[in-house]
Amino acid sequence: MSELAALPLAFWVVAPLTIVFAYTVFGMSGFGSTIISIPILANWLPLTYLVPLMAMADVAAALVVGGANRREVSVPELKRLLPFVVVGIVVGVTVLVHVPREPLRVGAALFAMSVGLHAILDPAPGGTISRWWCIPAGILAGALASVFGAGGPVYAAYLSGRLRGKGEIRSTVSTIISVSATVRTTSYALAGLVLKASIFAGFALAAPFAWAGLALGTRIHVGLTQAQMRRVVGGVLLASGVVLLARVLLA
Repeated sequence: MSELAALPLAFWVVAPLTIVFAYTVFGMSGFGSTIISIPILANWLPLTYLVPLMAMADVAAALVVGGANRREVSVPELKRLLPFVVVGIVVGVTVLVHVPREPLRVGAALFAMSVGLHAILDPAPGGTISRWWCIPAGILAGALASVFGAGGPVYAAYLSGRLRGKGEIRSTVSTIISVSATVRTTSYALAGLVLKASIFAGFALAAPFAWAGLALGTRIHVGLTQAQMRRVVGGVLLASGVVLLARVLLA
């Protein structure tokens, strides 16, 4: 547990607040926890520790959100997206890891920012996009998830164009994330990154704060109108893009 033993006091103050906020956003929108938490916590912990830890936490959080609202999950959209998400994960592991990461991050950031701004400025649902968008959306999201742990904005952007119910979008996004995070956690375990005492210790320490954030986010979600929910998702997408872009520029 060497990763946790020598951490300064600042970490123990900032980390709980970060986890609560990250999973409040997850509870409201069904995604966003990893993009919010990793850039902050990476100031103290290595990515080889953080990414597997947050993948485990996202599996648990997505099961809570998706399981509690499984009647709202869009099964047809799951069937359309998941095969291409798996393809994207394979692509991300075998091909995209050899591509310079900075251009990929910039592209993902600009995409998230543009979709987020559109949702904020035009919160009224427009026409339904073609179901064939599931192919590029699934592949791109799976690839970004495997390389950066950041597939949520793409899932949300696609499903916001296909579905109209705020609960349906949130539950479907979280269910897809649970599948993706489970696949990634399994791959991390095979690589020897998960089966460590420090990972399980970190998970146990983070769990109460993640649970508090999910509960708060769920309460906020219930009180939102459809237009407000689209603005919230747009805000998360915009913030995700800004964070990703800032990480590239500051690297």
